[in-house]
Amino acid sequence: MAEARPFHWEYQAPPVPRETIGIEGGHPLRGEVSISGSKNAALKLLAAATLTGERCRFTNVPEIADVVLMADLLRDLGVVVDHPEPSVYEVSAGDVDWLFVPLEAAAKMRASFILLGPLLARFGRVIISNPGGDRIGRRPVDLHVEAMQALGATIGYRNGYYFAQAPGRLRGGHVEFPHVTVMGTENAMLAATLADGHTTIRPAAREPEVDDLIGFLQAMGADVQRTAPDVIEVEGRRRLRGATHHVVADRIEAGTFAVAAAITGGEVTLRGAPSAHIGAFLDVLQEVGVDVSEAAEGITVRGAEPGSGAYRATDIETAPYPGLATDLQPPISVLLTQARGRSTVHESIFEDRLEWLTDLRHMGAQIEVTDAHHAAITGPSRLHGTELEMGDLRAGASLILCALAAEGTSTISGVHHVRRGYEDIERKLLDLGAHIVPAAAAGVPGTT
Repeated sequence: MAEARPFHWEYQAPPVPRETIGIEGGHPLRGEVSISGSKNAALKLLAAATLTGERCRFTNVPEIADVVLMADLLRDLGVVVDHPEPSVYEVSAGDVDWLFVPLEAAAKMRASFILLGPLLARFGRVIISNPGGDRIGRRPVDLHVEAMQALGATIGYRNGYYFAQAPGRLRGGHVEFPHVTVMGTENAMLAATLADGHTTIRPAAREPEVDDLIGFLQAMGADVQRTAPDVIEVEGRRRLRGATHHVVADRIEAGTFAVAAAITGGEVTLRGAPSAHIGAFLDVLQEVGVDVSEAAEGITVRGAEPGSGAYRATDIETAPYPGLATDLQPPISVLLTQARGRSTVHESIFEDRLEWLTDLRHMGAQIEVTDAHHAAITGPSRLHGTELEMGDLRAGASLILCALAAEGTSTISGVHHVRRGYEDIERKLLDLGAHIVPAAAAGVPGTT
């Protein structure tokens, strides 16, 4: 590995684009939409490719902003990242000559911290910034750091950076998390693949994206096994080889488009939707009264006539997989505004993820947020168009759902948030019959 070059750099926050679109509501969505590869899987897979010097090839990679950010970050480290055709990425980490993940990268994307495990395991050291990402409550990385320490790493923290070292080689060990952490599980697993000896991780996250990562690691020659629903065991290897992998479908995108069909009274077939991965979400749709059918080509969702009162109130609670995904709570909350009676929402994963519901109140929804984790939604509510601003990825997508169901036209700014995680969402919605208009046509002052 080349010697680290002298470094002097001062962070300057880049300007944040504030794209604005207009959506004319009241038009049922109809047709078919292809579900893209998973954002949460693709980012970890790209990071995992740094565990080997051989070429890794990924297909079904979503064309989203976060993938572009991860690819650019890897290139800055000295990794060769090619994008030869749509949804295909090739990664060659023959050498990484710049083991430093700066604040600029971490502030844009929390998933940058997934590089801690593989870079530390393969190269023995890394300097990595405290991560950024969506601000939906405290999401500390202490558990990631403690997992690396359990594998023999020494890690210090100064001026917003973690300085991690593993002289010689990481050692297998027992990684015991106090609670389930998805990216913590993935970071520990990536580090353990090249550690000396046996590693046990518990409680290990059970999300499909974690198992997708396990499948890729096994194709690379890693000895990684899920030996119990919440236990992953790893026998370290000296080196791994290159591999080809098809990214699993995005269950969150599938759920978002399912609600879009239901909330507009439309009929949409979700091609390639991973029905086996969204069982808890489909159960909620059925409880509410949404017509859902499954077939070989995907899932078809048929919505009830808007304003008919056909949907029933229900209570939801987010939980680690196989429970209801926290990322699907915002879309479901939109659907519950159209359900008869009083529904309750218990967000058990993140605090402050219910703050965005105040935007729904501005559109006419009857919502009471009782604390950081609980809300009550009474419906059905007659939603009306208004001006909205996205604050994060999942809430931003749900504001689009609100606008699709509302009477009149809504203007939504901050659309760059949804482009982080939804591939070509505007084009997909237009193809289904949504009425998306330029900001000027929606009446936004000062736009052209």
